[in-house]
Amino acid sequence: MIEKEFFDYQKPTAQMLGRWQPWHDGHTALFKRALEVTGQVAIMVRDVGGIVDKDAGGGRTQTQDDNPFGEIQVVEAIENGLRKEGYENGYEYIIICVPNIVDISYGRGVGYTFTEHDLGSDIHEISATKIRAQLREAGEL
Repeated sequence: MIEKEFFDYQKPTAQMLGRWQPWHDGHTALFKRALEVTGQVAIMVRDVGGIVDKDAGGGRTQTQDDNPFGEIQVVEAIENGLRKEGYENGYEYIIICVPNIVDISYGRGVGYTFTEHDLGSDIHEISATKIRAQLREAGEL
């Protein structure tokens, strides 16, 4: 058995910030791409659980008014989704619960970049909005 290395807080790390309402295969695909960049990922969970019918983005983003899952549910869904792919919290990634971040401000020469990954049309078509609608239709939400 190959022994994994623990998450190293001083090692270069990719960051993923989101609501993850819910975590889905598109998020997993993005995680895999981010993992390729540095070998470990910090997944940040915005605290928006229960913000429904009110814009969680405060007008700074496209409307984010449907957030039925709380932090614990989101964390469990991320861990379950990534465990299925062989990844483990505390090794390839960590999860950090953060405030409802709607803006990332930076100055010049800050030592990090912003990367948008093109994951292909099949992955981009996966929609948490559609998943929430399906869950509601099935009586699961």
